[in-house]
Amino acid sequence: MGKRGPAPKRGMVEWDSSLAYAVGLLVTDGNLSPDGRHIDFTSKDRELIETFKSCLSIDNRIGLKVGGFSKPTVAYHVQFGDVGLYRWLLSIGVTPKKSKTIGAVEIPDEYFFDFLRGHLDGDGTIRKYPDPVYPKAQRLYVSFISASYQHLVWLQSRIETLLGLTGFLQEQTRSFELTYAKQESMLLLRMMYYSTDLPCLERKRRIVQEFQTVDW
Repeated sequence: MGKRGPAPKRGMVEWDSSLAYAVGLLVTDGNLSPDGRHIDFTSKDRELIETFKSCLSIDNRIGLKVGGFSKPTVAYHVQFGDVGLYRWLLSIGVTPKKSKTIGAVEIPDEYFFDFLRGHLDGDGTIRKYPDPVYPKAQRLYVSFISASYQHLVWLQSRIETLLGLTGFLQEQTRSFELTYAKQESMLLLRMMYYSTDLPCLERKRRIVQEFQTVDW
């Protein structure tokens, strides 16, 4: 878990790495209430909820959500009210009912890869498995998932602009997926996990460490 960031002030929100990471989480698994005040973040990983709270310096209670019908699922969530932060999120492109409609999000280049790490932790995957051609090697894929095609097109464009990586977009059953194969993945992960003192999901960081993409 990364260090605690500064608490957002009403109408005065300043970017830092922790806030950018939290925005990445909100873009994937967050929700803005129609009341214009409340912000909710939900995850099956309690660790991720705790990290989110730390990033925004909030101490609200963590609750439980039960969903599903034939196979009930349980997730953790935290909700808090902050009109200033809510309006700021609207101003950068995070809106209520965003799942299928979100497009570009205004993220400064300096904090884009912190945002991207949050995006990966919220609703992305790092997949590794033995290479069927070279037994001593491993395949590696990093994927970002969204119900909004236009959002992933924007994400792909930003990554290409900043790093020259292209990846490839695929349509899944109920979502879209932006995927990067091994060489591109390793560079992308190096940019996202640039320090040991970063908010992140530890189980994903451990996979990154296996590929020794950074000197720790």
